[in-house]
Amino acid sequence: MSQPYILVLYYSQNGSTKDLAYLVAQGIEDSGTGIAARIRTVPKVSSETEKVAPIIPDEGDLYATMDDLKNCVGLALGSPTHFGNMAASMKYFWDNSVTIWLAGDLQNKPASVFTSTGTMHGGQETTLTSMMTPLLHHGMVIVGISYSEPALNTTSQGGSPYGASHVSGAKHDHIMSADEKTLAIAQGQRLAKIAKALQAL
Repeated sequence: MSQPYILVLYYSQNGSTKDLAYLVAQGIEDSGTGIAARIRTVPKVSSETEKVAPIIPDEGDLYATMDDLKNCVGLALGSPTHFGNMAASMKYFWDNSVTIWLAGDLQNKPASVFTSTGTMHGGQETTLTSMMTPLLHHGMVIVGISYSEPALNTTSQGGSPYGASHVSGAKHDHIMSADEKTLAIAQGQRLAKIAKALQAL
């Protein structure tokens, strides 16, 4: 029997959301649950339709497949904020998950969300809640960050009960704060522990 895993699925343009994905994955791996983190991304959607993106990217993380999604025991979903919503590339991935939805493959599995923005009030919370919408349609159980995490009360940049986040700056050159890192790792740990508990039901 293969090791159970949580799919850490992200899209990143300038690296900030990718950095969060790896911190969430660290939390999953360090949770003591025996659940692994499987990190995947999605290809960029282009207005040019003359060619198709390769199945395996030239560099970086592998692209997610529907099998990655179908066989996970939980999901951490991340996207940068585009006008208060998830990026089109991530939305396109979910728009093509109808087969998984019809089969009910994600029902009762836990999921969490994370994001990054260039500015403090750049739509982090609306992006996080918008990413929850397709997950709710798939019947997933949404997992946020509990206020038992002290960093949620001390953060002056990213991080919310809706999910981990990072304020990257207009030029995407802001270093991630200690609180932002702590909350991303805590999110991964909590997600893994809830996934483990749900597996036992």
